Amino acid sequence: MTAPTMGSLRVNGATLHYELRGQGPLLLLMPGGTGGAASFDGIVDYLAADYTVATYDPRGMSRSTLDDSEAAQSVAEHADDALRILELLSPDEPARVFGSSSGAIAALHLLTAHPERVERLVSHEPPVVEVLPDAAEHRALIARVQATFHTEGLMPAMAVFAAGLKKDGEPSEPKPEIKLPPQAAARVERTMTNLPYFVGRIVPSFMSYAPDIHRLEALSDRLVLACGQDSRGELPYRPAAFLAEHLGMELRLFPGGHTGLSTHPAEFGESLRKVFRA
Repeated sequence: MTAPTMGSLRVNGATLHYELRGQGPLLLLMPGGTGGAASFDGIVDYLAADYTVATYDPRGMSRSTLDDSEAAQSVAEHADDALRILELLSPDEPARVFGSSSGAIAALHLLTAHPERVERLVSHEPPVVEVLPDAAEHRALIARVQATFHTEGLMPAMAVFAAGLKKDGEPSEPKPEIKLPPQAAARVERTMTNLPYFVGRIVPSFMSYAPDIHRLEALSDRLVLACGQDSRGELPYRPAAFLAEHLGMELRLFPGGHTGLSTHPAEFGESLRKVFRA
């Protein structure tokens, strides 16, 4: 993997760590979950052949530190962080943006709040469950996760969360373990330290976010909604599929499931290149 150029950026209440690779127009990758910039290690070299690729750790995770470690988190503030990176790295031109999971939620807000800064956005499985007809059930799931986290701890809360994300009717027996590429496997231990922050402050804030659907409809020429081809029926798949149908857009299918960029990096990176070239 190509060694990145690293930098830091002061934003409101935090200092962001970011990394740059490649040459050409800017492509900002917005990570989800607890992975940060490292979650894109498997695909950055594919993309850096065509773009200046910027990755970063979201505020409060890994190398991006909060001024107040107990500060509440919001989608709007995380989207503003992405805006500041765009303003720093591509001040004169709109950029291509890819967001995954919770990063895809922040990316949707970035598009609706600052469309002049986004040439095209690929939003991969944003779990914006508030758009779904059964949103009340998912609010109850988030409440159960938070209650379990505060009374029983992290791993019981993660078990409740994972059960709520599975496909309807899926058996409760564990699936066969997926063998991750070496780079992805090496990241697991590093990202575990971000889990309490993610479960306690990112999940409840981000999964209660309701995007401006009318605004997204007006900006649909800049938006690509994507899902993992193996995710059909799972909770993170459903909002993107719902929005694509509501907006009259094609739902793009990417390799693997919700974490396809880690389990199928070469195929995922090539799929993303094709979407941005289209």
